[in-house]
Amino acid sequence: MTFRTAWLILVACLAVSLVVGAMAALNTALPGIAAHTHATNTQMNWILDGYTLVLAAFLLPAGAIGDRFGRREVLMIGVVVFGLASLGPIWFDSPTELIASRLISGFGAALIMPATLSLITSGVPHSKRALGVSIWASIAGVGAIIGFLVTGTLLEFFTWKSVFVTFALASAGVLVLALTIGSSKDAHPGRFDLLGSITSVLAVAGVVFGLLEAPIRGWSDPLVLIGLIGGVALAVAYVCTELRVSDPLLNVRLFRNRAFASGSLSVAMQFLATFGLFYLLLQLLQLVYGYSPLKSAFALGPMILCTGIFALLGNWIAVRFNALRLMIGGGLLIAAAGVLIIGTVDADHYWKLAVMLVICASGVGLATSPSTTAIMSNTPLNNQGVGSAVNDTARELGAAIGIALAGSIMAAGYEQRIGPTAGAVREQLGAAGDPAAAARAADGVEGSLAGATQVAAELRESAHADPAVPAQVTDQLTGLAARIQAEAQGAFLPPMQNAAVVLGCILLAGALFLAWYTPMQVFSPDSEFAQTDVDAAPPDQTGPNDTAPGAPRAETASDDGPVPSAHGARHHRRP
Repeated sequence: MTFRTAWLILVACLAVSLVVGAMAALNTALPGIAAHTHATNTQMNWILDGYTLVLAAFLLPAGAIGDRFGRREVLMIGVVVFGLASLGPIWFDSPTELIASRLISGFGAALIMPATLSLITSGVPHSKRALGVSIWASIAGVGAIIGFLVTGTLLEFFTWKSVFVTFALASAGVLVLALTIGSSKDAHPGRFDLLGSITSVLAVAGVVFGLLEAPIRGWSDPLVLIGLIGGVALAVAYVCTELRVSDPLLNVRLFRNRAFASGSLSVAMQFLATFGLFYLLLQLLQLVYGYSPLKSAFALGPMILCTGIFALLGNWIAVRFNALRLMIGGGLLIAAAGVLIIGTVDADHYWKLAVMLVICASGVGLATSPSTTAIMSNTPLNNQGVGSAVNDTARELGAAIGIALAGSIMAAGYEQRIGPTAGAVREQLGAAGDPAAAARAADGVEGSLAGATQVAAELRESAHADPAVPAQVTDQLTGLAARIQAEAQGAFLPPMQNAAVVLGCILLAGALFLAWYTPMQVFSPDSEFAQTDVDAAPPDQTGPNDTAPGAPRAETASDDGPVPSAHGARHHRRP
């Protein structure tokens, strides 16, 4: 591998780690943000989820814009938007302004993310492309844990605003580095599909909104139903429209390619399981094990190591031995086994949980890079930004579904079990002569394990804050705090395991289907959309790498006849 190739992969991976890390980073900073801004629960949810919603909604149009105007250029614009939006919370801190900042950051991230992968697949020689995709997929897969680590470290020494300062500084660094790599774009972009772009944005936004709000509002809430049903209806309308236009945003006929379709479903299944588990395990580590945010991030460390190692191994086996079906189907089966073990075995010691995480991460690692390679290898070279956006949209939808399922199962099970404890809190504190405080405490206990933990901490603090408080009252408050903590944890663990079992069963069903449906070959030479082994430098590349050997051509002449691109443009395959 040449230095230019390695440098391109490095810069792209740094950019995608910025996007993925920002998705997870604020989870650990939320308590500090809530205390400083006095944000309501609804506002806190939107500070966290607004970024994900906008990111998912704009991925497909952003990928197409990169194909049309230049992938590096669009990446740099996205980095600027992301960095400037991250600067806002340094000076203002009202909840509404924080939400606006996160929404704008999500739009910048949508411009960045598809460009990172498409720069690799269009700028790396064919012989090294699988390795580049493997490295990208590994970084994208563990980026959330990296975000937890960075945020946890910052919060050990600084305030929550340091997280946004770090985002801004990292954006400036990535912007400078992006100037050193080459660009690429579609040689014949055709007419931009404005109607398809608007429809896709609204469809994805509706579905993601419904999934994010379902654990909070309930699945029968009118807004949730409008989002889900409206989003699905718009998605159907989008497909019908795209089949009839000459220059579609995404040629939905790509999904006739079994490798492309299998890779897309596999990516969604992986992130459904992993982000659902993140939602559950972070609460387990911090609120049951008593770990700090930083220690919790380190506790997820086995996932980083195993995902990275097995991502490289899985892609090499899939490409070298035409074993795509084995890597995707087998990898997801291993991951499903790990998730089901988490749901059925009590992890009363961390080492047990670590073993389960190793099993999950090994399976996900085997499947993740081959899935992305299957998507990108069967997307026309002119439309790598759109192919990357499909990969990223599958990730976001899978993650949203996983969090929604895990959150809903957790909330329903916890609320059912914690009711008697909340009633005892209301009764005991009400007898002390403060009904309003009793009601607030009971609501906190009933709301979530985090709320119960906070109530228990406040009771302990109030019991020992005033030496004049009678010893009997102090003992009562301390005993009540201990009871809340113990019974809240007891109410949390069964639904947590139930949620893991549901996630594992869904992953198992998907693994069995993909083990049957996925083809053995990563590349589908019989597909009208498949790439071929093209290593000549493209005439439309610009920048420092425009003469780099081994870059793929957007167009090459051959005797095989024309191949339609995802936008309706035609290019030729070389034998």
